[in-house]
Amino acid sequence: MFKCKAVWNKLAPLVRASSTLCLQNARKSVLRHGRRLEMVQKAQMSSGPAGGGGENTLYYVLVGATCLGTGVYAYRTVSGDKERYNERMIDLVNRPKQGPRAAEAVKPVEEPTLTEAPVEEPLVTEAVVEFTESEPVTEPLVEASIPEPTVETLLTESVVEASVPESIIEVSVTEPVAEAPAVTQSEEPLASVVESETEPTPVIITAHVPEASPVSESAAVSEPAPAAEPVESTAAHSDVPEHAPYLLIGGGTASFAAARSIRARDPGARVLIVTEESELPYMRPPLSKELWFSDDPKATETLSFKQWNGKERSIYFQPPSFYVSPTDLAKVENGGVAVLTGRKVVHMDVRENKVKLSDGAEISYEKCLIATGGVPRNLQVIDRAGEEVMKRTTLFRKIEDFRSLEKISREVKSITIIGGGFLGSELACALGRRSTDLGLEVIQMFPEKGNMGKVLPEYLSNWTTEKVRKEGVSVITDAVVKNVSYKNDKLEIKLKDGRLIETDHVVAAVGLEPSVELAKSAGLEVDSDFGGYRVNAELQARSNIWVAGDAACFYDIKLGRRRVEHHDHAVVSGRLAGENMTGASKPYWHQSMFWSDLGPDVGYEAIGIVDSSLPTVGVFAKATAKDTPKAATEQSGTGIRSESETEAVAVTLKAETTAPPPPVQQKEDYGKGVVFYLRDNVVVGIVLWNVFNRMPIARKIIKDGEQHADLNEVAKLFNIHED
Repeated sequence: MFKCKAVWNKLAPLVRASSTLCLQNARKSVLRHGRRLEMVQKAQMSSGPAGGGGENTLYYVLVGATCLGTGVYAYRTVSGDKERYNERMIDLVNRPKQGPRAAEAVKPVEEPTLTEAPVEEPLVTEAVVEFTESEPVTEPLVEASIPEPTVETLLTESVVEASVPESIIEVSVTEPVAEAPAVTQSEEPLASVVESETEPTPVIITAHVPEASPVSESAAVSEPAPAAEPVESTAAHSDVPEHAPYLLIGGGTASFAAARSIRARDPGARVLIVTEESELPYMRPPLSKELWFSDDPKATETLSFKQWNGKERSIYFQPPSFYVSPTDLAKVENGGVAVLTGRKVVHMDVRENKVKLSDGAEISYEKCLIATGGVPRNLQVIDRAGEEVMKRTTLFRKIEDFRSLEKISREVKSITIIGGGFLGSELACALGRRSTDLGLEVIQMFPEKGNMGKVLPEYLSNWTTEKVRKEGVSVITDAVVKNVSYKNDKLEIKLKDGRLIETDHVVAAVGLEPSVELAKSAGLEVDSDFGGYRVNAELQARSNIWVAGDAACFYDIKLGRRRVEHHDHAVVSGRLAGENMTGASKPYWHQSMFWSDLGPDVGYEAIGIVDSSLPTVGVFAKATAKDTPKAATEQSGTGIRSESETEAVAVTLKAETTAPPPPVQQKEDYGKGVVFYLRDNVVVGIVLWNVFNRMPIARKIIKDGEQHADLNEVAKLFNIHED
């Protein structure tokens, strides 16, 4: 074609000159003879002087020669391409066998088929052709073994009317694999497969054909070939489903509550939980409570424990048989809940509704819940202390932390717990109970004046501290850690007031940092005051995304914007998020509660804003044998006291009708009682001290938001003076 163009470029000027001379001669004849020339005369063109005929003959000869040369060139080009194609086929047939990789990509079919994927824009497609071989053959055998239609016909006529350059043809020879997918494709491929009936080993020729025009209707088949992942990706992520209608990020209490709620409203729902931990969903409260008091030496492995009422229970919400395999999630008839363990979601694409995992796998979703919880905070002085100090420090949160600390408590002579809140005080009491048998020194230190000093009024905090000391714990108050170092096989903790404490191991229980790593990629707002993802009243962060549990910063219509880090909140917020993911559109009205047990004899439940900086009013009475966590568990049947709550209790319980004895306030023995927290003379928080199964009443008082002239009368609703 290039030669033809060169010849034409040389002839064009001659043709234009000849045409110009003919027109000039015609005009002269008209002027001279006064009449127009005949059409035959006007059509005569010459490259020489006007009036000659030989010049026209030369013009015809040149044009004819050009056309003939073009035809010869095109014929030789097509013939050469065919010869090179046949030579390549012979070379492929005689080539030795290679590995099974390519065979995994193609599954032979009985008849030649052509598959077309939907085409939305120009792209590079693949044509896959399969032959078979058993023994080295000669050229005639190759020609005879190819059935009709021929390979040339399939590649050039049936697929697309375009030539395939040699440089973009890829060839591989593979062995057959029984469980290979039908066709391996790149994005939106066209595929054509030809199979030999007698030979087992396929030869695959992959040609990338630049698509010049839409494929004709005759070339299309009834079903488009589904897009498949590359062989390497499929092998690496074989247990990861490509799509989950309901995707729950995080494997804690909130996620499990949401999964149960989704399945309750949509029995056929397919729910996938993705958790960074290697465990199935479990409850965290027993990690710092009942598991430490178990007499079973195997409790650390089985994670089963006896509640205060003696009933056996597992830390896991459900056994493994409750869940379906992630690979079977899309296949099971009635849906189910699958858990993908040991994977972390590292990126969210909210526009495409998909997430990316830490191993590179991607999962698309329709509705997504973020329930990532949080990570334990650490003291900066410990973070900066170096590797030796960090190796001897536990940040308590997960099952592995419990197992590790339980083992350490049997190996070392001294453990120091930094933190005087719920977790720190519970662990101190748990380890203190073991101190005598293990010969273990247990130290607890915190900057407040007493245990749970940020929650309880000072008099009750001081009483609690004495209770902890009786459990065998050395409590150090007003302790601000200045420095931690490792010397002579010991950790040295230096306080700001100069005191120095030596210990073998440190447990940092100083709070929780909400996990908001997905905020940037998902475009979610993080609250600057409380932390966590900001959500609306329906716990929705944005379209198709909800947040529940510790990571949710929600707006409380009574108490303002809040973030709560307790088991009951995780249960209720997860349940509500699951309902809203199925279209309920319910606001979050629930006032969540939390509880803490300092062993089987002292426990409390709380609701609302319980802050020791607020004004408080306490009403106490003498405790009885029924006023202990152990007795409450025996009555309700569960140590997870949020499970025993029921709104009906608020209706059936009645206030005392007999006059109670004078309330006991701020005495040395606080057996049981109620503490009201006030803001603008309105009750915003309540602590029930050794008073159990009365939480619905407390919730109703806060919900009403009324001012009360005499809180002693309000305390009667809790029946604290009954025997």
